[in-house]
Amino acid sequence: MSNPPDYVLDEQIGFVLRRVTQRHLALFSEAIPHVTTTQFAVMARLAQLGPLSQNHLGRETAMDAATIKGVVDRLVRQGLVDTAPDPDDRRRITVTLSAAGAALFEATKATALGVSDRTLDPLNAKDRAVFLALLNKLT
Repeated sequence: MSNPPDYVLDEQIGFVLRRVTQRHLALFSEAIPHVTTTQFAVMARLAQLGPLSQNHLGRETAMDAATIKGVVDRLVRQGLVDTAPDPDDRRRITVTLSAAGAALFEATKATALGVSDRTLDPLNAKDRAVFLALLNKLT
């Protein structure tokens, strides 16, 4: 009977992705300490698409219902988004980027692009394109 292959942690996709994510989060929080990456993602989607129901916003940012609620609640407390009942369905909450949120997003979006660039620093332009294309195949 042959021995099973060794489990080499450094060769496991989850471990490698977590390390890359940790590096990216550190770069982001250093450059944009005002919000987290998930909060920034919500602001970016609202800037891109305009007001959305909280449920739709969660789908657009790949967050489950509990996560998006917590993120939106924190952004409301910071004054970066506003919420209101949907006029057509009072059970539905509509989330809108506030004036302060829009201003913060506009002021930091170039910095956020720089964070993405710094995260990918070890890769040349061709490798970056291939890497992102391959990652997108996994989503």
